[in-house]
Amino acid sequence: MDENSDVVSQFFAAYAKALLDRDVEAIAAHYAVPALIEFPGQRIVVTEAAQTVDFFARALAQYVKVTEADAVFEIAAAADHSIWVEVTWDYHGAVLGERNMYQLVRIDGG
Repeated sequence: MDENSDVVSQFFAAYAKALLDRDVEAIAAHYAVPALIEFPGQRIVVTEAAQTVDFFARALAQYVKVTEADAVFEIAAAADHSIWVEVTWDYHGAVLGERNMYQLVRIDGG
């Protein structure tokens, strides 16, 4: 694996653990502030971390039957400041999988 793949693997392993632990604070810690989250028909402008915590606290019900989560990813692009990653989440049949594009931003210290 190359360095970018290692970073992405570690990031999504920690993210999946937080999801499976139902730890909304840990999930939210994976998101930058400020941020813009785009969904079909919905745009969320995130100006404080509490918004992300609240969003995932409300969303956890849809993952109640999820006991396993695997992120299958493909790096779409990489630069010194970011890695863009297309991720398909496999919840092993518990709920429909999800497919998202994430921008992982490099920050001081990691």
